[in-house]
Amino acid sequence: MLRSYYNAEAIEAGLDEVGRGCLAGPVVAAAVILPKNYTHPILNDSKQLSHRQRESLKKDIERDALAWAVAEVSHTDIDQINILKASFLAMHRAVDALIIRPEHLLVDGNRFVPYPMIPHTCIIKGDAHYLSIAAASVLAKTYRDDLMAQLGQEFPAYGWAQNVGYPTPIHRKAIRQFGPTKYHRMSFRLL
Repeated sequence: MLRSYYNAEAIEAGLDEVGRGCLAGPVVAAAVILPKNYTHPILNDSKQLSHRQRESLKKDIERDALAWAVAEVSHTDIDQINILKASFLAMHRAVDALIIRPEHLLVDGNRFVPYPMIPHTCIIKGDAHYLSIAAASVLAKTYRDDLMAQLGQEFPAYGWAQNVGYPTPIHRKAIRQFGPTKYHRMSFRLL
């Protein structure tokens, strides 16, 4: 059972990102503030859920959260500043977009660039421990998966509707055959 909060005294936002290891498209982050004693029967790390479960949870999270936001950093910005900095920037942008200012940030992972004036705690595999981080992982993943499916309509050979930009054999074969698209991260090893 995932925990509903880390700090009972603070307005807490869970943060997670998706798309760091992809060869194409943006990195996407979400920030979610849930009610203090929130529970959900299936909310978990998005990687542990089916596509159908994530889609259903997305609606529940958007309805139940006190505040939520999704933000992205483009593939061109990733190439300019690197993927780690881009991931932190996406998380900061998600916090910027929240309609409620959090008092504490719960960040999935082991590193984070501090957000001005808000303390944070990094939690390794936090999306498997805290509901707010799991909720952020679901919103980030569903947003990015939908976006990559849309971009994939323009470039169907790369299989983005299925691989969402990750380096699968089909994706690498298409790069070898047709070259990179305008959405590829040129600073990454594409082949």
